[in-house]
Amino acid sequence: MEAASRNSFLLTLTALLALLLPYAPRAAAARQAEAGERFVDLALPEGGEVSVENRRGGVQVEVWGEKHVALAASPVAAKRGARAASPVQVGRDGGALSVRVGPATKASPARVDLRLRVPASTRLKLYTSEGPLEVRGLPASLNAQTLSGDLLVGLPAARDASLTAQSLNGSVTLEEGVESEGAAARTVRGKFQGNWGAGASRVQLFSGRGRIRLTALPSDGVEAARNTSTPAARVSEPAATAAPRQPRLAGTYEEGPASQARTPPQPTPEAPQEVDEDEVVRVESDLVSLNVGVTDRASGRGLAGLSAEDFRVYEDNVEQRIEHFESANAPFDLLLLLDLSGSTAKVTETIRSAARSFVAATRPQDRVAVVAFAGETSVVSPLTSDRRALNSAIDRLARPNGDTRLYDAVEYAIRHLEREAKSERRRAVVLMSDGLDSTMPNVTGVGSRLSFDEVRSVAQEFDGVIYTVWTSTEYEAFSPEDIQPETFDLAAERLEKLAEAGGGVFYEVERLEDLAGAYERVVADLGTVYTISYSPTNKLRDGSFRTIRVRLPRRPEAVARGKRGYNAN
Repeated sequence: MEAASRNSFLLTLTALLALLLPYAPRAAAARQAEAGERFVDLALPEGGEVSVENRRGGVQVEVWGEKHVALAASPVAAKRGARAASPVQVGRDGGALSVRVGPATKASPARVDLRLRVPASTRLKLYTSEGPLEVRGLPASLNAQTLSGDLLVGLPAARDASLTAQSLNGSVTLEEGVESEGAAARTVRGKFQGNWGAGASRVQLFSGRGRIRLTALPSDGVEAARNTSTPAARVSEPAATAAPRQPRLAGTYEEGPASQARTPPQPTPEAPQEVDEDEVVRVESDLVSLNVGVTDRASGRGLAGLSAEDFRVYEDNVEQRIEHFESANAPFDLLLLLDLSGSTAKVTETIRSAARSFVAATRPQDRVAVVAFAGETSVVSPLTSDRRALNSAIDRLARPNGDTRLYDAVEYAIRHLEREAKSERRRAVVLMSDGLDSTMPNVTGVGSRLSFDEVRSVAQEFDGVIYTVWTSTEYEAFSPEDIQPETFDLAAERLEKLAEAGGGVFYEVERLEDLAGAYERVVADLGTVYTISYSPTNKLRDGSFRTIRVRLPRRPEAVARGKRGYNAN
């Protein structure tokens, strides 16, 4: 028992069972047979912290009226003739209790699900990689994070809580009665913030790619929940939309200045509400997601077939552990944004033909949308994998009304894709334009409400990739009122910076007849884009800019390209 008296100790669940079961009270022994689970009682001081990390399964938590923690794990099959060590590790450090299940290994590949019962005074922290998280009732505080799993929280009828929920690529569903008694269900894209009572219990929920669902428990709360299975998420039409945001990323690995973060508005204690799109929700999540293109240093061609082991990620020169990896074969939701303003209106058929070539070059697993703009922006085709429907929509392509509002159209395309793309898919915007906006010198008409710096900031925050294809519409200026060569040069330069901010590639096309070839190169490049997620070792949220470098030490011929940092808000 000498080790048990130390300030910090670590025991496997198997050893813990051996230690505790001879002394477990009869109530605990009876619980061992409940639903085939074997619960272990763990002491926890009033207001103690419980931290749970499961990297190979889900976590289910129930808030109960007892003063101790009860823990159960799904059975782990051992090899015949061998006694396998439990993958569940339990540690204690003063008043803090930790439960951890590491990643699956060849020796121990089985899935492990954890179930806990915790006192209402608990400060609870939960984390999974891909497994679901479920919490019934409210502890003193709750911080629940999952990279790609779904997250369900059952809120008691009488609640005193301040809650923030954010899903970068998914949705937040509020079941009936969550916002207030009798309130209808609704779904919010990305993020939600609400307050009940004085906000005594602080709840922060985050999922990178999964869905978050909030449900109202019946008046008898947890007791009723014990015999209630988790229902399927109910999806309703959102009353309004709020674009999800990931950590603000900027620049490329090779070059580009660090942008400064805006100071986000602070939430005020109000009735439950959807957060305004311009706010940055301060969820205590540390997920950073990168889309990384990889090319051969000599030929410039993309490199496919790489694995997570080929990549090394550094934040401020400190190596990070890769938590989630998607290969270049993972599907995309693509949006082709077509500039039909100005002189391009005279060559609409050429643009149609090139757009059909783009559709033909995409992979069968990719979905494609087409949006056209001039002064107005219109959806030619929504996201679909039906190539026949896409081509039919392109055949009906017509020039929208108005002047040239490029920057507004780019923001529209990004927001449209954030709303309509599937949470499990990667995203990309492919822009075809001459880069001119009516806000630029000598470009006639009403221009965008957004400035270039503002739309570049939107591109930096976009959880996806942006490619720009510049088409030259330059003509000889005969008077000072004509568009000058300097403006055409500036337009091309800004398109290049936009691609840089979006982690993509800038292509030059001197003749519209060469558009089809440029589109084929874009699609080929998309086939060599990998997605990497990591949790930074630096947990401070001080608004500072964190530089990111991606290296491939096992592939010296490879060059990585992507956004080069983020603001830690």
